[in-house]
Amino acid sequence: MPKTKPATCEGCFFRQNQLCALDLEKPCTTFRPAERGLAPERQLRFVFRAERVTAAYAFPQPNC
Repeated sequence: MPKTKPATCEGCFFRQNQLCALDLEKPCTTFRPAERGLAPERQLRFVFRAERVTAAYAFPQPNC
């Protein structure tokens, strides 16, 4: 696995664009990497499995 470099305030989008008003020793919870801009993190795709067969698991229908 590649090692990721630790987040610093100097690498934050908000700090580099002079939008940060915080003076902290470590990055805050709103840290966004400057090289990515404000693009959100990539998320996993939701892939549907094959359609489920409900007839095999259905309860028997009452005789009306």
